[in-house]
Amino acid sequence: MADIKRIFQVDGQPFFPLGGQAKNSSGYNRAEAETAFRALREMHGNTLEIPVYWEQVEPVEGTFVFDGVADLLALAGEYRCKLVLLWFATWKNGDMDYAPGWVKADQQRFRRVINPLGVPIWGLSPYCQANRDADANALAHLMGYLKEHDRERSVIAVQVENEPGTLWSDRDYAPEAEAIFQAPVPQDLVEAIAAAPESPVHAAWQMASAKKQGNWPELFGRYAGEYMNAWAICRYIDHITGCAKAVYDLPMYVNVWLAEQFFRLAGDYPSGGAVSPVLDIWLWTKKHLDLIAPDIYIPYTAGYRQICANYTRPDNPLFVPESGSMGPNAWQMMYAIGEYNAIGYASFGIEHILDDEGAVVPAAQQAVESFRAVAEAIPLLLQYQGTDRIHAIAQEENQSEQFLDLEGWYGVVTFGYGTPGFVGRDWRHATSGNRRVLDATLPRGRGLLFQADRNTFYLVGGAYQLHLCRKGSWGSMASFTMLRDFHLDRQGHFVTVDEGHFEEGAFVVDRRRNGDEIDHGAWVEPDIRVLRVVMSD
Repeated sequence: MADIKRIFQVDGQPFFPLGGQAKNSSGYNRAEAETAFRALREMHGNTLEIPVYWEQVEPVEGTFVFDGVADLLALAGEYRCKLVLLWFATWKNGDMDYAPGWVKADQQRFRRVINPLGVPIWGLSPYCQANRDADANALAHLMGYLKEHDRERSVIAVQVENEPGTLWSDRDYAPEAEAIFQAPVPQDLVEAIAAAPESPVHAAWQMASAKKQGNWPELFGRYAGEYMNAWAICRYIDHITGCAKAVYDLPMYVNVWLAEQFFRLAGDYPSGGAVSPVLDIWLWTKKHLDLIAPDIYIPYTAGYRQICANYTRPDNPLFVPESGSMGPNAWQMMYAIGEYNAIGYASFGIEHILDDEGAVVPAAQQAVESFRAVAEAIPLLLQYQGTDRIHAIAQEENQSEQFLDLEGWYGVVTFGYGTPGFVGRDWRHATSGNRRVLDATLPRGRGLLFQADRNTFYLVGGAYQLHLCRKGSWGSMASFTMLRDFHLDRQGHFVTVDEGHFEEGAFVVDRRRNGDEIDHGAWVEPDIRVLRVVMSD
């Protein structure tokens, strides 16, 4: 059993933020922002992530304007949702686009990164104190405004910067950065590296020298530039975070542009960001940040699950602030939530799920239904995450069955719509017709299974059905091959199968099932909300 660190709270109680992130520039005006709020409602989400821009908040140095933030707070009240504000300032995807004009225009005071050729690039240097202090001052003013004006406490967290790091160079080559590069590596960092033999940073240190003292190139060889940049950027952002929390102490995190999508070198992705190989440097360096959160767009399951594993740690619970709003995300999110105990989940660009009439586009339908299923299961997630009682259901390509080893039971999840020629659902879901199990037009099976006690199960999701066989009553897991060949004669007997939902933590029955509707297993679809199954001994 794992202890889940619930970073997000509402009214002093654990909260699971579920929803989406608005497009990058959707926060500039109320009309465009409202599209994201409408999309969140269609997703059955409870939290919208939306940017706040330094250039808009402080258009003139020392003059602060919060009209846009006031609009966001008002919309959150109207749509009855929570907000995570994304602070676009020194960094947005590795560059300085959202810094105010007065910062961009003054290169002497607000110094930019210098690349190895001696050329300034479009990014503020993390080694320039003026950059850091100006950013910190602006965010502190934003936090002061929230503390005074967010009376409904709609804002539950702030993302500090967005995918920070240095593009097109592994680090800053300006004189002050070069001086740090040639100076001794901080001793506390070296000691942390030496004491962590499982860390990729430790492996690089061993390969380069394994020295307990020395400068960055002496200790880390070819990785020195990115390692120093990670340390410097973390210190920069953590300082800003500390200043902000001193004004108003909300949860704060930083998100990550991953390096794993392609075989890339530092600088092709934002060097110094908290990518997997340098995640330890960030976690050892930060003092005020609550989370390091990966933006996961990897479309294939093995890669997706590896990122979840990399960022799921006792000192860093998994939070996914960005993911795809369509396609594989419809079922991959079940791995993050069910297997890696994600404490929140969001899709990027949620405005895209709506057509011009405000309806969900067909390409997003499965993802929207998956979010609906997870939303219904939030009380169960808060209760059972960190235990062995949650199981992710996810149908990979060409997969017809998924086997589960449960307490007292073997479970077989079958995907599609029952045996060929028999749908096995009810009149509300009969339109699926007599299509074959692996018909490519059918939605992928996905969802979550919770085993509350030995004989009680809760199911959410869609396009799958669960069959249970009591352990010891008939064979072993190997005996379930080609389950459909004997028409499920070996499954256990149900005491009750109820559709329902949760109210204030209690399960409320909406509809009882029996007869033909349970003969072919406990099936589930998003529109039935939660299915509770009680088995007979």
